[in-house]
Amino acid sequence: MNLEQKIEAVLFYKNEPVEIKKLAKILNEEEKEVREALKNLTNSLNNGNRGICLIMTEAEVSLATTKDAKEIIEQIAKSEMSEEVGRAGLETLAIILYNGPVSRRDIDLIRGVNSTFILRNLSIRGLIEREPDSKDQRTFKYKGSLDLLAHLGITKVEELPEFEIFKKKITELKEDDGRE
Repeated sequence: MNLEQKIEAVLFYKNEPVEIKKLAKILNEEEKEVREALKNLTNSLNNGNRGICLIMTEAEVSLATTKDAKEIIEQIAKSEMSEEVGRAGLETLAIILYNGPVSRRDIDLIRGVNSTFILRNLSIRGLIEREPDSKDQRTFKYKGSLDLLAHLGITKVEELPEFEIFKKKITELKEDDGRE
């Protein structure tokens, strides 16, 4: 597997922007080599009549859909927005509301599955917001949005049913686990 293929696989798996320095570290390559491979991958994707492309800043890179795929992506987004949130979405919302702000890693740990897709759907619907993690600026924490609180008919998360009981239990579990 060549370096471009490895980069494409990592970006697909991560499904979020990745710092180029971190990508070099993950792949055990020099940053200069990774940047050269990113140029080659960009050219390959642009010349291959593909549905994906690379989006890059000086520091980060991510996979994205091409502008030619705009119509089909909008169609899918509209369809997803008209569907119900579903059990996985409700479960994720509960985790965020009772634990929030909470990292995707912790959400995944609690649910036992990758939550990237669910978080994206909840975010698109305006039900959750993400904010930079004060302890690690490379990651985000998720919290319920004001629209979600309004939809639930509450003014703050503390008004959720049995919030204090759950919050206390969560804190105890984190302390027992050594994460707090």
